[in-house]
Amino acid sequence: MQMQLFQMTPSEALAHHGGLDATERGAVFTKREVVDFILDLVRYTTDSSPQDFRLLEPSFGEGDFLVPAVERLLKAYLSSAGPGSSIRDHLGACIRAVEIHEASFSCARRKLEALFSSFGVNLADQHALLDQWLKRGDFLLMDFDLRFTHVIGNPPYVRQELIPEPLLQEYRRRYKSIYDRADLYVPFIERGLQILEPGGALGFICPDRWTKNRYGAALRDIISKEFHLEYYVDLLDTQAFLQDVSAYPSISVIRRERPAPTRIVCRPRLETSELGDIAAKLIDPEYLGEDVKQVAGILRGREPWALQSSPGLALVRRLESEFPTVEESGCKVGIGVATGADKVYIAPFETLHVEEDRKLPLVTTKDLKGGQIVWAGLGVLNPFGNDGALVDLDHYPLLKKHMHDHEDCLRARNCAQRSPGAWYRTIDRIYPELVKQPKLLIPDIKGAASIVYDEGAFYPHHNLYYITSTGWDLRALQTVLRSGLLNLFVTTYSTKMRGGYLRFQAQYLRRFRLPIWADVPEDMKSILVDAHKLSGSIKRDKVLQELYQLTNEELAVLRQHGAMDKYGA
Repeated sequence: MQMQLFQMTPSEALAHHGGLDATERGAVFTKREVVDFILDLVRYTTDSSPQDFRLLEPSFGEGDFLVPAVERLLKAYLSSAGPGSSIRDHLGACIRAVEIHEASFSCARRKLEALFSSFGVNLADQHALLDQWLKRGDFLLMDFDLRFTHVIGNPPYVRQELIPEPLLQEYRRRYKSIYDRADLYVPFIERGLQILEPGGALGFICPDRWTKNRYGAALRDIISKEFHLEYYVDLLDTQAFLQDVSAYPSISVIRRERPAPTRIVCRPRLETSELGDIAAKLIDPEYLGEDVKQVAGILRGREPWALQSSPGLALVRRLESEFPTVEESGCKVGIGVATGADKVYIAPFETLHVEEDRKLPLVTTKDLKGGQIVWAGLGVLNPFGNDGALVDLDHYPLLKKHMHDHEDCLRARNCAQRSPGAWYRTIDRIYPELVKQPKLLIPDIKGAASIVYDEGAFYPHHNLYYITSTGWDLRALQTVLRSGLLNLFVTTYSTKMRGGYLRFQAQYLRRFRLPIWADVPEDMKSILVDAHKLSGSIKRDKVLQELYQLTNEELAVLRQHGAMDKYGA
């Protein structure tokens, strides 16, 4: 039974989702060759008796997955059916498919009717099977009369902001995987796994971000406890869909069985012949080569998936086992201020006509050039007092005038609507003491780590992460982070953006490993502190090798992730 959702009934939820356009409801259509590839990987093939399987497609859209799957089913059944065999009796439990959007539902049904007719299935049997197979509704709220051997598809990509709050709350009540800012495809994966029978396989194509990002942590934890990540196909820089999408997709095949090593393919050519060959290699347990790798130990609770099979991963794992994290070593990782209205809060410092103690010099990513800060002269307004509370505007007439001049804009923000009495706050609290603290600045999106030293002059903008320290000398830490080690860690744990860029976010920076400063020998300390003045120093490289007890082979790996004499900004 579908349950009432606080203020929203299931029928209202259906109407909401069904009324969204293709973009809003996350409808992205998958190429036929990619669909066939996934069906091959989950072993839903004509020679594997699909008439004995029970397949679920949880968001079938216009039938991209469903039509090829039914075609395989009909071919297998009709080639083996005996005289007098009843297709509706034999195949009634073989398929369940769900779609919430009415026009898409009708389109897919027409395609299936045409497919049935091409195989000579009479109208009565067509209608009987399709009525039994196809369900219009919300997959996340639906109960099923079967457990499934296969769950396949391309789940919808819908941001939480587009889901009515009562419906979102019901989803959260049902699904542990809806954590942080998880997209709707995340609980689709969880629900698909829930209804797999032992030995069953889920094969989904969806964005790869959940495999490493914070919002995928709860789902990764669920999978690590009960499932085997059998295959993973990285589709970075490939065109798996019939339209352009901003997220990089991947294919995951997850089986309800004991964990085992994962077989991985990166960036296959999306051609039928090549994908067929790759599928055969992945399925063959004896095959390993340049195109197919095998990695053990990927599933580690909530931890991001490290999907590389490389000496770099081995080095990361060793450093994780032997050294504390950067924050355990006395450092703090933070992010600069998000204002929610930069045009109101940020302007050239000298033109901000407010009281002097209500503005701070601001550094942005554009100010970082050649490994140095070249300040463009911007400032940011600070509406917070030293106690962390918003200042009383009556005590600051210039700030009060500025805020009231922009009151309509500021009150329209979500943070102001949630707290009308704090309508003039920035989204993030500002800590003015941070300006005078020495810190390392790290831009978020870069091809390689850029580590810039601020001696204590600026407040960072929200696209900049920063590291302060009560233990390490920051010049020495800058040397270590520029060595290639940070690139190695972030490459291991970050998803890649368009153009091959990495995300140098706090969640990845905090994974970095660093010795305790007090344990570093004095001669090493002095070299690390002064190394920013040097270029290509063999002595500096030797110190870093000794600091982490790197073998020559590990040192070579490190160089591949960022040469030690290049400080890219």
